[in-house]
Amino acid sequence: MMNFLVKTIANAGALWVAVWLLQDITLTGDSTGKKAWTLVLVALLFGLVNSVVKPVVKLLTLPLFILTLGLITLVINASMLLLTSWLADKLDLSFHVEGFWTAVLGALIISIVSWALNLVLPDKD
Repeated sequence: MMNFLVKTIANAGALWVAVWLLQDITLTGDSTGKKAWTLVLVALLFGLVNSVVKPVVKLLTLPLFILTLGLITLVINASMLLLTSWLADKLDLSFHVEGFWTAVLGALIISIVSWALNLVLPDKD
C-alpha cells in the first residue's frame, strides 16, 4: 500500500512539473486545493492507464521496439499521456494535453521527474 501511495505522489509531482513547464498541458480549477485534488486523481488515472493499457500496447508493438531500438517508447508514453487527457476529459477532470508533440515532451518530462522522485521517496511496504 505504501509503495502505491509513493508512486501516486511521484506521478502527481511529475505531472505538476509538466503542467508548470509546458503551457499546452493545462490544469484548471477554482482553488489550489481543487487543483491538487485534480492532480492526484489524474495521477491515479495515469497510473491505471500505464498499468493496464501500456503493457498491451508494448506487446503489440514489439517489432517496432526492436526496429527502433526502443525509441518507440517515447511515442507510446506520449500516447498514454494523451489517453489520460482524453479519459480525464470524459471524467470531467480539468486536465488537458494539447497536441501530440506537447504529449511527447510532457511524457519525457514526466518520465524523468517521476524517476528522480522515485529515487528520493521511500518505497518500502
